[in-house]
Amino acid sequence: MRVVPFSVHGSLAALPTPYRFGRVDIAAFEVLCHRQIGRGTSGLVPCGTTGEAALLSLAEQRQIIAIAVRVAAGRVPVIAGAGSNTTATAVELAMSAENAGASALLCVAPFYLKPTASGLMAHFTAIHDATRLPIVLYDVPSRTACPLSDVIVTRLAALPRIVGLKDATADIPRVARLRRRLGEEFLLLSGDDATQAAFRGAGGDGCISVTANCAPRLCAEMHDAWKARDLDKVFEIQDRLMPLHKALFVETSPAPVKYGAELIGQCSAKLRLPLVECTDATKKQVRDAMVHAGLIN
Repeated sequence: MRVVPFSVHGSLAALPTPYRFGRVDIAAFEVLCHRQIGRGTSGLVPCGTTGEAALLSLAEQRQIIAIAVRVAAGRVPVIAGAGSNTTATAVELAMSAENAGASALLCVAPFYLKPTASGLMAHFTAIHDATRLPIVLYDVPSRTACPLSDVIVTRLAALPRIVGLKDATADIPRVARLRRRLGEEFLLLSGDDATQAAFRGAGGDGCISVTANCAPRLCAEMHDAWKARDLDKVFEIQDRLMPLHKALFVETSPAPVKYGAELIGQCSAKLRLPLVECTDATKKQVRDAMVHAGLIN
């Protein structure tokens, strides 16, 4: 039985971290947050994969989360990234996000180390026990080489503050499997833009979206249309956005989405090493996809 109620549906934005002269561009990040809320985004998700969390210092992550909370001002929830392959660091990030006023935590599976099932249980339990915030698990095995199996997710969901899963596996049948195991209250959020419409159709609650950084209103409208069961509009928006969904992952994210954000004047395309800006060929693909979606001329 959940003791921490938490619910969010629709399109949430996996926010990038803008830089200026190698430092976090605070002004640009504030603009990103305001724009998302103003265009119907249901929640802000800073310091995740798209936010280059693995390349940020602890102080930078605290700063970014605090800014997101301040800009959101209670209008939408802030689900703060608090992931690390070191449990002690993940706990520290989780505690600082709670102190900053975050609504919930996004906790990715530990990367590189490949812990056993017992290690995963111990890792997430330590984060859970250190804070009072709801926790959304994050399963992205293409990045972590550490999948969260249905069995592990189900066992973790027994903890009172484990409230949901961001699933970036594109395994659409999994939605129904987990829904049967975990019930309607457990949040199931897609982490794969290209399959988010199918994810909703299978019983999911929404998407933590990369594409929303370039097309926040369209992403929000697609989920609104799904809620209204306006399937013609769902498929119309999906067709408009599908080339962009694909283009944003031609190269390692977030390089393509930062370029897309630069095209609409939202932030610089700069990244931190070892990530570099995308190639000219990818830039053309992103630009063409944004033209197709009607986002730029």
